[in-house]
Amino acid sequence: MSTAVMSLNSNRASRFYDATIGKKAVMAVTGPLLFGFVVVHMAGNLQVFAGPQKLDAYAAWLYAHPALVWPMRAGLLGLLSLHVLFGLQVWLANRRARPQRYARYAPRAAGVASRTMIYGGVAIFAFVLYHLLHLTWGTAHQRFVPGAVYCNVVLGFRVWWVTAIYSVALVFIGLHLFHGLWSFLQTLGLNSPRWDRRLRQLAALAATAVVIGDLSMPIAALAGLLPTIGICP
Repeated sequence: MSTAVMSLNSNRASRFYDATIGKKAVMAVTGPLLFGFVVVHMAGNLQVFAGPQKLDAYAAWLYAHPALVWPMRAGLLGLLSLHVLFGLQVWLANRRARPQRYARYAPRAAGVASRTMIYGGVAIFAFVLYHLLHLTWGTAHQRFVPGAVYCNVVLGFRVWWVTAIYSVALVFIGLHLFHGLWSFLQTLGLNSPRWDRRLRQLAALAATAVVIGDLSMPIAALAGLLPTIGICP
């Protein structure tokens, strides 16, 4: 009896995985969780404006609690992997369902965010890897000093092309967040003629706030608004 139940559950899970709606459901769940991390990550990094002691103390607290940090990192890696994998599979399934392009493609409801979702996702994934190499591991940072988080952030963004990379990536992140949040609200069934415009504005406002918050740090560093004299080696 238990074997039959396990087989039935396995078949259901397999059908759910194979179905496009199943993949979209997983993306609808992982998307908001990743958005939550982006907001928390931004809030922590904004402490750079409070000075080196504040940001370095925040980073030291994280390093002092590996039992908290590493499970979170593993969970985030899993969420990101599922989100990217299923996103690519849904995109490929849509391509196979329509092997020939429209003779004349004139999208109405779809905007720039939705049409660039897959390309933006790939760009964001590549940016995450660069971000880790740059400010976490220091491999792509010429003046990286382990533990000197404030100096690593400010001096890293003093390089104009690094700030340019982050700026372009944040544009993709903003578009991705906007479309993702909007799609999530639709998945919840909150879209209606009455609330459609307001919910769309809410998604745009949340995405814009993240972009402005994250972009303020590299721009401030590049403009020399964050001091390093007498602080950084």
